[in-house]
Amino acid sequence: MKRTLLPSGWIKPRGYANGVAARGTQVYIAGQIGWDEEARFVSTEFGAQAVQALRNVVAILREAGGKPEHLVRMTWYVTDKRAYLAAAKEIGAAFREVIGDYDIAMSAVQVVALIEDEALVEIEATAVIPD
Repeated sequence: MKRTLLPSGWIKPRGYANGVAARGTQVYIAGQIGWDEEARFVSTEFGAQAVQALRNVVAILREAGGKPEHLVRMTWYVTDKRAYLAAAKEIGAAFREVIGDYDIAMSAVQVVALIEDEALVEIEATAVIPD
């Protein structure tokens, strides 16, 4: 069971939830970047790396028996805020395609660099699979 948290009188955020309450088996997904199953980057473009990172999150979640609708939290680490904002429409469309139209508590943080030099985005996630 998952419930989106929206205090009375607050405007519903666009594209994410301020909070999510859930019960079940917790799944913690380490930061995923824009490379494939053989650790090869799919692109040097921000949008394409973000799409691959989302696919990687879902692949790991499926290993636990979960589905995208079980995601409750994501933290995006981006190396270039402008590139992230410029790719917002592409990312939004990819999010709906890969994850679906679900409310997830999300944060985005700009960082100086990621450990893998070619990585432009890293996505960490938490899911709760209902019992």
